[in-house]
Amino acid sequence: MKTRNLAGVPVSAVGLGGMPMSIEGRPDRERSVATIHAALDAGVTLIDTADAYHLHADEVGHNEELIAQALRSWGGDTSGVVVATKGGHLRPGDGSWTLDGSPEHLRAAAQASARRLGVEQIGLYQFHRPDPQVPYAESLGAIVELLDSGLIRMAGISNADPDQIRLAQELLGGRLASVQNQYSPSFRSSQPELELCAELGVAFLPWSPLGGIRSARDLGTRYAAFQEVADAHGVSPQQVTLAWELAQADVVIPIPGASRPASIQDSVRAADLELTADEVAALDAAVA
Repeated sequence: MKTRNLAGVPVSAVGLGGMPMSIEGRPDRERSVATIHAALDAGVTLIDTADAYHLHADEVGHNEELIAQALRSWGGDTSGVVVATKGGHLRPGDGSWTLDGSPEHLRAAAQASARRLGVEQIGLYQFHRPDPQVPYAESLGAIVELLDSGLIRMAGISNADPDQIRLAQELLGGRLASVQNQYSPSFRSSQPELELCAELGVAFLPWSPLGGIRSARDLGTRYAAFQEVADAHGVSPQQVTLAWELAQADVVIPIPGASRPASIQDSVRAADLELTADEVAALDAAVA
């Protein structure tokens, strides 16, 4: 597995997003653990989760506990695996998503996440989503405290705009490790954030990186280029999608979600898929 840089820490160029294993439509626990094991077997060393990845009000941290279980039961060395979790987004159990970016909540949430993950220090902790009711600088202040206290090894933010990225980098004293925003061929509104991260040398983690490419043949002419490139290489359009994202900048580390071993096994092969400059240009034009 090729690697990329996360605040000086080498991690797999393609990570694993844990969300599909814990929300609506989730598989049974056995298949979820098998999916995480398949990712580890393939060389994945970055796994993304959040305390809000659950269904019911009484199972906060379902995905964190699932990942911790899978790491404990895997037969290999997990010392180099970075588990990235998030706080500040909540699911009250009625299917909705709410926000709490208060420093008090973030401090308590990080401590609870560490307990569920079974670690003294969280690899990467991310402020999940800005809370309009709390000044962004106040929420970030809690992240700074968590980093300075050593409870978290690296600090990141998610669903942020360029001004928030710059503020986070300032308040963290240049220690912002990552930005996690939605980004895919069908959702490119975070292009400015990706480009800013490339300028700052901050890792950019696209969430839902396969959005719109589940069945490229059926999506019309806009995505025909992805299927054409896939056919030329004898791979899936999903692999081409991730390879195209990796080609956008060397700070990009996609975290495709998966709930089946075959899905993540296919996705990780994108790290070795070399697209030509002409292919990248054609794909850029297709989604422009």
